Amino acid sequence: MGNPASLAVYIIFEVLIALVSILGNILVIWAVIVNQALRDTTFVFIVSLAVADIAVGALVIPLAIIISIGLETGFYSCLMVACIVLILTQSSILALLAIAVDRYLRVRIPMSYKSVVTSKRAVIAITGCWVLSFIVGLVPMFGWNNISNIRKELNSSYSELIITCQFETVIVMEYMVYFNFFVWVLPPLFLMLIIYLEVFNLIQKQLNKKVSSTSKDPQKYYGKELKIAKSLALILLLFALSWLPLHTLNCISLFCQTCETPMIIVYIAIFLTHGNSAMNPIVYAFRIEKFRSTFLYIWKKYFCCKSGRAINGGNNMALERSCSKNVI
Repeated sequence: MGNPASLAVYIIFEVLIALVSILGNILVIWAVIVNQALRDTTFVFIVSLAVADIAVGALVIPLAIIISIGLETGFYSCLMVACIVLILTQSSILALLAIAVDRYLRVRIPMSYKSVVTSKRAVIAITGCWVLSFIVGLVPMFGWNNISNIRKELNSSYSELIITCQFETVIVMEYMVYFNFFVWVLPPLFLMLIIYLEVFNLIQKQLNKKVSSTSKDPQKYYGKELKIAKSLALILLLFALSWLPLHTLNCISLFCQTCETPMIIVYIAIFLTHGNSAMNPIVYAFRIEKFRSTFLYIWKKYFCCKSGRAINGGNNMALERSCSKNVI
């Protein structure tokens, strides 16, 4: 990491990101539990994404700090740490894809949506996303790793090697670029881009229809869908902007082995990937009214002083009534 001062700055920033990520995403899950209007399938997928982001703050970032200190550990222990990062990243991508498909079905088949996308099917989809994430993320544990190269360098045949734990030490770039990036990151991102473009196209066609006495409800429905789709597309955009720099650096490392990337660029790319886990609750708060009102309700009910509750009793009652509505 460099000198002690830069290491201290790095750790402080990582701890702040971890705290914001954990607390913010716990608040997201709390909001879904409190507000019945947030219990439809889209928000179930959002909870799955929040769980992955909490794990980043609670597991990945602390492990990243330990690695930055230069901890010496067994090869496979270090490899498991790296695989945890891969699993959580993949679960986020697949959760975003599930959300995109869900929004597409909402505007494509609005009349039959509830019969097609049931809670049971949503749970099956989430389970499938996590199972697939574990399979993709654990591939290095089954042999596609860097242990043979390390054995050659150390001229060692011991089954368990002691190494200075670094992600690039245990994970081969061929896996990260050809398998992880080219197969499990780029295609889902392009597919989500196409899905959201089609969602916006379908919504715009409906909104452009001449408003009549019989079309007020559809206009209201698609107007609401447009707002939510824009917010979720922003989540996707932030994810892409946060993760593509690091994957680009991986490509440079593989295809241009003589190229040297300044470490400050590498650490900025890592900060972006970790910081993405803290961004989503902020987007929900500013862009989605149901989340914003529920966050405010939770804050006033559980964290404000008693006098504040008494003064704002009317507002709390209004928020409570809003949270009790089962509006989709």
